[in-house]
Amino acid sequence: MFAVLWSALFAIGTMTLIYLEQTALLYILATLGVTAILVVVAVSDLGKGEKHLSGSVPADDSGAIGSGIVSTYGANKS
Repeated sequence: MFAVLWSALFAIGTMTLIYLEQTALLYILATLGVTAILVVVAVSDLGKGEKHLSGSVPADDSGAIGSGIVSTYGANKS
């Protein structure tokens, strides 16, 4: 509900500025808004959500299926 209220407030403010022909102010506000979003994305720690495996990762020959290369993974070991 809070997000809907903010969206409605911004929509009313934008329509008011358009009605009053304040396009220069709209341009400045839009530029600042996009800049703020880019700064938030730039400083966010996207790597924090990744889980790092402690140990070796098993080999994967999934690329061998489409390329015609014979898979060596899971070969019979005598």
